[in-house]
Amino acid sequence: MARLLTGYAVSFNKRHRRHGHLFQNRYKSILCEEEPYLLELVRYIHLNPVRAGIAAGMDELDVYVYSGHSALMGALPRPWQDTEYVLALFSHRQKTARSLYRSFIEKGISQGRRKELTGGGVVRSNQGWKASPREASRPKGDERILGQSSFVLAVLKSANEAFERRYAVQLDGFDFDKALERVLHLFSLSKEAVLSPDRRRLPSVARSVLCYWAFRELGITATALAKKLTLSQPAVSKAIVRGEQIAKDRGLTLWDKERKL
Repeated sequence: MARLLTGYAVSFNKRHRRHGHLFQNRYKSILCEEEPYLLELVRYIHLNPVRAGIAAGMDELDVYVYSGHSALMGALPRPWQDTEYVLALFSHRQKTARSLYRSFIEKGISQGRRKELTGGGVVRSNQGWKASPREASRPKGDERILGQSSFVLAVLKSANEAFERRYAVQLDGFDFDKALERVLHLFSLSKEAVLSPDRRRLPSVARSVLCYWAFRELGITATALAKKLTLSQPAVSKAIVRGEQIAKDRGLTLWDKERKL
């Protein structure tokens, strides 16, 4: 999203001979607990044009170009948008699902802005996760997580464990070179085979695991990895996903607090 929005902002500024920020805020993604928040969040987001006065009502919203709602209604098909997942929550018959979905969206118009769908309440500090003073009396929350307190705290616990693990790995002297050594040892390959764009299966598998460990365990960005491995950023992103599955299937670990390697 950062690459997409930055590219668009640069293109827009050049086209209109302007400078500076184009978007008011940075892109924000939210981890959402499916029950009971997913449909409420879908409705809240898709009603943004109505609340902003850009679409006068449901008829205009149904065909509004800059919203996923129009794709869900079948007015503006978008092959890359997963509409079936949301519609299946209403009915397995498409016509019925769209009718029920539209009715559900329309009922939300009178609700206006809903603070409970914006998260907030828990902040990161040197002492770990804690409630911010102004939110101390509210249920546990986080701007990046939308769900019930138990769900939010479980996610934060997992994130905190991952953060502490990454810190321990780096404290033990692990960097890209040591991760590479680990991969070369596990797959019995040469450094050249892994670092070059070798398309054979074994080097490709090893490179994927290296990308996964470097990204997840060491915090190296996909952009930085792309430069190190002479790959494109999208190729690195795919390798990270593939490497995670390979490491999981084969029980491979970069670092273990008991045996270190």
